[in-house]
Amino acid sequence: QVQLVESGGGLVQVGGSLRLACAASGSTLDAYAIGWFRQAPGKEREGVSCIGSGFGYTYYADPVKGRFTISRDNAKNTVYLQMDSLKPEDTAVYYCAADRILSRLCALSIAYEYWGQGTQVTVSS
Repeated sequence: QVQLVESGGGLVQVGGSLRLACAASGSTLDAYAIGWFRQAPGKEREGVSCIGSGFGYTYYADPVKGRFTISRDNAKNTVYLQMDSLKPEDTAVYYCAADRILSRLCALSIAYEYWGQGTQVTVSS
């Protein structure tokens, strides 16, 4: 059983940066793929980025490529999402998810059993 807690959300102006953290307890994350997803009001949940359990595999959705960076610190049992050059359309609740899945599946929300409670990101123009 894995418990996930997101943090780092908040209100930021256009062009600003935030770093989200997904801290895990109950199990070590090194064997888990981690995904970041977001859901804006009135919209479906969408994949943002993910990182495989092995080193080197990462995925970014087209809207965030070049602006967001995902990384993991296994010693701290935490995965980060660095978000730069933020835009109003990045406003959403951001969720992290974890599971022991193939890296190539890490962008699929249905692949995950464990989810955090979400953290709000609001980008003001």
